[in-house]
Formats: sequence, C-alpha cells, structure tokens
Amino acid sequence: MTVSRNWWIVLGLAFGVTVSNAFARFAYGLILPAMQTDLGWSYTQSGWINTANTLGYIGGAVLAFAIIGRVSERRMFAAGLLVTGTCLLMCGLGDGFWYLTFWRFFAGVSGAPVFIAGSAMAATLFPNDARKNALAIAGYFGGAGLGMVLSGGLLPGLFHLHGPALWPLVWIGLGVISLGLAPVSLWAAGQVHVPSHIVHCKARLPTREMQFELLSYGLFATGHIVYLTFVIAWAQSIGLSVAVLSSGWVLIGLGIILSPFAWRPILAQNASGFPLAMACAITGLATLGPVMMPDAVGFVLSSFLFGLAVFVGPGAVTAFGRKNLPEPQWGKAVSVFTVVFAVGQTIGPVAAGLIGDATGTLSSGMVAAGIILFGACLLAFFQKPLAGKVAR
Repeated sequence: MTVSRNWWIVLGLAFGVTVSNAFARFAYGLILPAMQTDLGWSYTQSGWINTANTLGYIGGAVLAFAIIGRVSERRMFAAGLLVTGTCLLMCGLGDGFWYLTFWRFFAGVSGAPVFIAGSAMAATLFPNDARKNALAIAGYFGGAGLGMVLSGGLLPGLFHLHGPALWPLVWIGLGVISLGLAPVSLWAAGQVHVPSHIVHCKARLPTREMQFELLSYGLFATGHIVYLTFVIAWAQSIGLSVAVLSSGWVLIGLGIILSPFAWRPILAQNASGFPLAMACAITGLATLGPVMMPDAVGFVLSSFLFGLAVFVGPGAVTAFGRKNLPEPQWGKAVSVFTVVFAVGQTIGPVAAGLIGDATGTLSSGMVAAGIILFGACLLAFFQKPLAGKVAR
C-alpha cells in the first residue's frame, strides 16, 4: 500500500468521525437552543438528551470491546456508520421527549464502534514511522473538525433566518449528508487489512498500570462535553450575534483540523501521560475563557483554543496505547479508553444542566467543568510509560 494511498484512507476514515462525533454528538450543541425554545425544555432536560446519547455511547463502547475479538474492525465501522446516519434522520421525524431520547441513545450506541474501529485502523497505517503514525492518528480525529466547520458555518444562520422550528429539518439534513459520506468511508475501511492475529487477540490489558491515564481521560470527558453542549446556549444568553456564534463553532472545527500538525511532535515523542495532561490543561483554560472574558473576543479565542486541544485527548490515549502495548492489544485499549470516556461524558451535561437550573446561569457549570479539566491534567502527569518494551 503506497504512502499517498494511506493518506486517502485516513481521510475516508476521518469522515466516519465527522458522522459519529461532529454530527451525531457535537451538532446537538448548535441545535439545542432551537429545540429548547421550540419544545420548552429546561436546562436539565436539555442536558439529559445529551446524557442519553452518552449512555448509548457507553453501551456501544462496551459492545465493541466484547466483539472486537470476533468481528473485524471494518465490519464494526461499516455497520455503525450506516446505523448512525439513520438515527440522525429519525431525530427529525418526531418531537416527543422520549422519542428523541430513544434515537439520541441509539445514535450513541452505533457511533462508538465507528470511533473505536476507525482509530484502531488508522493506527496501523504507518507502523514503522512514529511521526507519520502520530499524524495519521491525529488526522483521523480531525474529521470531527470538518463536521464542525460545516455545521457551524451553516446552522446558526439557518436558524436565524427560519426560526427555531427548523430543527427537525436540520436533523434530517445531517442524516442525509452522513449517509452520503458513507460510501467513501466504507471504501477506506475496506482498504485496511488488519492481520488475523490482531483481530483474534484475547490478551489482558494492564489497566492497573494505566490507571492515571484512564482516570484523567474520564475526567477530561466529563469536563469538555459541558463546553460542547452548552457554550452556544451560553453565548446566546449574553447576547452574542449569530455571526459570532457561527464563527466560534467554525473556529473549533478549524482548530481540530490544524491540531494534528501542532501536536504531532508531542504525540510522536512521548509515551507517558504528558500529551493528555497538556490537552486537559489547554481545554480547561478554553472552557474557563468565556466566563473570564464574557464577550465576543473571549468567545472566539476560547473556541479556537478549545478546538486545538479537544481531539488531542483521544489522539493522546490512542498514541499511548500504540507506544506502550503490543499491537494485538491496540483495539481493546481504544475500547477501554472509550468506555471510560463515555462514562465521564454521561455525568457532564446533566450535572451542568442541574447547576444551571439551580443558579439561573450556565457560567457556574462551565466553571465547574474547567476545574475538573485541570484536575484531569494533574492526574495525567502521574502516568509513566508502561514497564517493558515500548512500541515504536
């Protein structure tokens, strides 16, 4: 397989993250204000819908962990991608609270295997070149940035022109785009040939030795999802314009796209928890930024900083597994990290919603999220490289 072909495969796999994360998970933050207005939801109800999605994500991650030794990554990726696109379509065909809870839940169930299988496949593309491998892993996660640029560039303006009642058509549109991207992603997955000894590996993961990385990643998930869920609603509450809202979300996406190039040396050279610690610290600073500077400048700067760091977290733990574990364990390691991540994300939105309802402002929830992210940073600093031979 040629080097140039590998990069096309990375792009195709990255479209899977565009669907499973940027559309099926993060776009809710853009659509939430319209749904909240049109449906009369409280902050707690708004947070619950995202928590339902994350509960599904936990289920999907556990399912992926259970079947990864018996079902190939490409099949997990393909099935999850098609089901996720269908769930997005269904979100636009009803407005009942529990109806939407159901489809948001199953979008999470199907999205997790896409994320896990795609990252495991991306990690195999440049096995003998640490820098290219780090760029491929980070580039794969950059697919979320593309989805955020697209949704951020379009959705705020559409809601401004047509009003909050447009939200069902937005979900349908995201579903159509997702299914339209599927053939490219399915082609890319079909080009990756994972050796059979990797698919059928049953080796035990050294989770105790990875405890600081795991705990930090869980807290990272708890903190960062608050920003993605509520920052647009917060920005609207202080009167920022539609143009500023759109610019902020696009800048998050651009930051995600650019982050592989900025972080490649750190991911390539470190086998410890240092890359995750840095990602947590910068994401925490970005989460506190709008509260400390509650104006358009603060929001825009915060958005770009957040984008530069947020997907370095998943990239850091994927690279950590590749550098510290034998190749047959990479897929299982990604699954375990994703389960921990999903558990952490379950807590964040509904907790921030409860705090927002209790205090009458979302700022307090964002402050709590920032503090949690700095706690995650401290934990990650304690993670050392695992004993034994480190993969290169």
